[in-house]
Amino acid sequence: MANDRSSARRGRAEDVVRSTPASPPPLSSSGESPAPGVLYLVSTPIGNLEDITARALRTLREVDVIAAEDTRVTRKLLAHFDIHTPLTAYHAHTSEQRSDALLDRLIGGARIAVVSDAGTPAVSDPGADLVAAALSSGVRVEPIPGASAVLSALVASGLPTGRFVFEGFLPRTKPDRRARLAAIAGERRTTVLYEAPPRIVELLRDLIGACGPDRPVAVAREITKKFEEFVRGTLTEALQHFTANDPRGEFVVVLAGAPEPSEAHDAADVDIDSLIRDGLSRGTRPRDVAHQVSEITGESRNLVYARVLRLREES
Repeated sequence: MANDRSSARRGRAEDVVRSTPASPPPLSSSGESPAPGVLYLVSTPIGNLEDITARALRTLREVDVIAAEDTRVTRKLLAHFDIHTPLTAYHAHTSEQRSDALLDRLIGGARIAVVSDAGTPAVSDPGADLVAAALSSGVRVEPIPGASAVLSALVASGLPTGRFVFEGFLPRTKPDRRARLAAIAGERRTTVLYEAPPRIVELLRDLIGACGPDRPVAVAREITKKFEEFVRGTLTEALQHFTANDPRGEFVVVLAGAPEPSEAHDAADVDIDSLIRDGLSRGTRPRDVAHQVSEITGESRNLVYARVLRLREES
């Protein structure tokens, strides 16, 4: 899940709205056998059904089969939009024979759509394996963009978005987990992680142990749904919140990067929060407040800006 910035914005209006039909693949030049088919990576809503695109719906209607991470979840989506395309399961426990069968169909000219339970497929799910196999077999792979939990959480976090890394779910085994946490602690780019409700408190405790209690973080849950929530502040404040409130829904954790070495100094003698509140009370824009306080204290502007956003929410 990477940057979505595109040069398409410079194109003509008709170029922006033009879609590529999911038409059957043409016959080979000899006319004896079909050319390889197309593998479509179709993004589906992460909560709000209104977030599905017209192109995604058309593709799901026109392909030969839909390979779904959970057919029960996908069947509800298809029923809502009155789509009757055949379904087949494709998930982490899919047999090698099933994967080979899908690849054989693609090579034979079939059009197959891959969907995850929600959001963009092939990120933290086995769709990536099918993509690699399809490409190595000369099958065209076409993304159908749409909802993404990673990007939705990142852009609404209030943390720097210019450079970021996606970690997904951390390993469960202790040695691997410790190594990954150590790498995250020193990572200067914003880090995005996934976590399940029963383990969110454990993750926040581990991050505090690796990064310290005051690292800025935004914890998002139930994105686009009725009970959407963003908890922004320090790791300690996020831990306190989810210790006091029963964690529910799927979580995306957006962690601020480590400060640059020249910025990691002790500013305990300066009451940064007071400076921020004073600037906000004068009606100064949050970004200008962050710039001014950073100049006064020597603290990282990005870290100060995260505190500005938190204090503005609390006021």
